[in-house]
Amino acid sequence: MSAPTTSSGSAGRIAAEAPAAPAALTARAPQVPAERLVAEMVPPPRFATVSFDNYITDRDQPSQAEAVEALRAFAARLGGGRDTKGGRRRHWFRRETKPAAAADGPRGMYLDGGYGVGKTHLLASLWHATPAAPELKAFGTFVELTNLVGALGFQQTVRTLSDHRLLCIDEFELDDPGDTVLVSTLLGKLVEAGVALAATSNTLPGKLGEGRFAAADFLREIQGLSAHFRTLRIDGEDYRHRGLPAAPAPHSDDTVTRAAHRVPGASLDAFPALLEHLSRVHPSRYGAMCDGIQAVCLTGVGPVPDQSTALRLVVLADRLYDREVPVLASGVPFDRLFSEEMLNGGYRKKYFRAISRLTALARDAKELADAPESS
Repeated sequence: MSAPTTSSGSAGRIAAEAPAAPAALTARAPQVPAERLVAEMVPPPRFATVSFDNYITDRDQPSQAEAVEALRAFAARLGGGRDTKGGRRRHWFRRETKPAAAADGPRGMYLDGGYGVGKTHLLASLWHATPAAPELKAFGTFVELTNLVGALGFQQTVRTLSDHRLLCIDEFELDDPGDTVLVSTLLGKLVEAGVALAATSNTLPGKLGEGRFAAADFLREIQGLSAHFRTLRIDGEDYRHRGLPAAPAPHSDDTVTRAAHRVPGASLDAFPALLEHLSRVHPSRYGAMCDGIQAVCLTGVGPVPDQSTALRLVVLADRLYDREVPVLASGVPFDRLFSEEMLNGGYRKKYFRAISRLTALARDAKELADAPESS
């Protein structure tokens, strides 16, 4: 069993041999085949070994412990049946009966709460705890699910996911009415096929409000399925900064550049150029764009110029956080990336999540700036 990943793991990525010149994210525009989109519908590396047991609840927030117990029971109800070990079974004209998740409880769980309370940890723990072969469980963000529909087509996506026991959707979004209707229709088909669902919320609080109102709006989008869902409100503060020192201040351009040439697998980009490059790469490919990158070094970080750019940066921050890639930067601190207007607007929850995650990655990267030269 591998040891839990901590911030000290960043230093271990520095090899003894002299590294090659740093990569550039701006030079990458990968093509991602549909087969990879399906195969990668598993919890990301950061959450590959999480469980209900290692979710640290806040004793001052009883809703966290209540959510753990509710999800444990939900996973147990999804057991039964026989899974093959040789891969996914496909039944194009006959489908075996799956365990009925709703026999003595809800057909789905909806986790609602602020950023940094551990919703993704709990969702991934549910995926791991569900007694089914990995091929019969799917885990992805709302964006990844819509990308899958775009790559496979609606009917093929239904056929691909209908033999699953569980579909976990992280960061369910209500940003785009078209995408929301598309996914809601897809979920209806999957529930008819016996697939259990679980989702975390990522809503527009400026439009929908906080707390259970966001969950109610999601449930209305899937009208006929609403009776099958149980909403779990998870309260608490951002665990990424609970009891930790303040994030390190930005470094100088020279420090960042030297670290990029010293750390094997590092990338080096000017922040404005990276933002421009993101506009030319579909967000579904940001994860592949980070393949093999062990540290991201950015010079000249500054406030993002507009909302479209800001939302693309949010997706990149999510993919880097999922992969535990430390970020070493010069320029302004990450809490000054987004304007006051953005932080008070409809997408503020996304921006606060990005600030939180980038700050955690900056803390992980601090020792990279102090690492000795390779000999």
